[in-house]
Amino acid sequence: MLAEYDFRLGVRGKYAARYAQGTNVVVLDPEVAKVFPDSKSVNRALHTLVSIVKGKSKTIVSGR
Repeated sequence: MLAEYDFRLGVRGKYAARYAQGTNVVVLDPEVAKVFPDSKSVNRALHTLVSIVKGKSKTIVSGR
């Protein structure tokens, strides 16, 4: 660590609880990240995929 770092006034774990509650980090492959520039676009695509999968699973179950 560099000498100019001063943590004397720091509070250990100040944001730990908030971090633990709402953090879910997912690492995208570089080619996927080029297509989705932000989390909003990733979430929109995933919500669409979920609705497609749910729709197909209902069709499969009802087709038995």
